[in-house]
Amino acid sequence: MRPFNYLKANTPAEATALAAQLDGARFIAGGTNLLDLMKLEIETPVHLIDVNGLGLDSIEDTPDGGLRIGALVRNTALAADARVRKNYAVLAKALLAGASGQLRNMATTAGNLLQRTRCPYFYDTNMPCNKRQPGAGCAAIGGFDRQLAIIGTSKSCIATHPSDMAVAMRLLDATVETVRANGEARTIPIADFHRSPVNTPNIETPLYADELVTAVRLPRPLGGEHVYYKVRDRASYAFALISVAAVMKSDGTGRVALGGVAHKPWRVEAAEALMPEGYKRVTETLLEGATPSPHNAFKVLLVERTLASALSQVKVHS
Repeated sequence: MRPFNYLKANTPAEATALAAQLDGARFIAGGTNLLDLMKLEIETPVHLIDVNGLGLDSIEDTPDGGLRIGALVRNTALAADARVRKNYAVLAKALLAGASGQLRNMATTAGNLLQRTRCPYFYDTNMPCNKRQPGAGCAAIGGFDRQLAIIGTSKSCIATHPSDMAVAMRLLDATVETVRANGEARTIPIADFHRSPVNTPNIETPLYADELVTAVRLPRPLGGEHVYYKVRDRASYAFALISVAAVMKSDGTGRVALGGVAHKPWRVEAAEALMPEGYKRVTETLLEGATPSPHNAFKVLLVERTLASALSQVKVHS
C-alpha cells in the first residue's frame, strides 16, 4: 500500500471543501472495498478524508411517507430497521444476502452503492483493464467471463456491478442525495447513478471529485409481496451470478430488477407491464439485446428460471 495522508472531517461542508482543495483525495467510511483496492494498488489516493463523523447515520421518515437513509447508515442497521423490514422488505432481504455479518456491520449505504466491480481481470494488475487503466484494453472480453455481464456492455468493458442493495434500491426507485463544496445539492435517480461503460468504463458514476453522497431517499412503500433471490456459487459470502428483486401485487402487476447481469442494477419498466403474461415474456424483454458469451450464456436461462421461482413464491404467499 502506498503512503497517504489521513484527514478527518466533522461536517459535510468541511469534507467537500477538503476534497475540492486536495488532488487525489477520496472519502472513506467503512472502507470495506476501498482499503482492499488500495492494498492491491488499484486505488492510490493521496489523501483519505474520513467522513464517519459527519452525522449522516440516521433513518428518518419523510413528509411524503417514504424514508431518508443517511449515507453512513451501516448495512446491518438498515436491514434491521423495523420500517425497512415492514415496508421495504426487498431491501432488507437484499442486504442480508450480501457479504458477511462482519462486513455489513462496517459497510455504509453510500459505500455499498459506490463499490467497484469484482471482475477478476480488474483485480489482476497484470492484466489490461480499461476500468483500472483507461485505454489499456479489456482482458475479460474473450477471456473467462462466466461471472460477467451479458447486457449493457460495451467494447471497452463487460464488468458487472456487485451490489445486492443497489438492485433493491433500483426496484424501489430510490434517489441519491449529494452535496458539493460550493453548496450545490443534487438529487440523482438511482437509474442514472451508475454510468454505462461505453468508452470510459473508469468513470462509473456522475459524481464530481468533491461531491459527497449524503443520503438515499425511498418513496412511499409499494406494498405487495417482496422477494429477493440470489443465485451464487456457494451459499454465503459470494457475489451473485444473477439475482432477482421483485414486488408482486395481488392483481398480478409488479416490478422486477436484476443483479449480476450488467454494469448496474438492471430494470426495464416495459418488461414489468408483461408480468401478468408470465416470466418468459418478462425475461425476453428484460434481456432484449443481450450479448452473452459461451461462458455466461447460461445466465439467460438462469434469469428465466429464477424469476419463475420468485414469482411463484409471491403467488403462493399472496
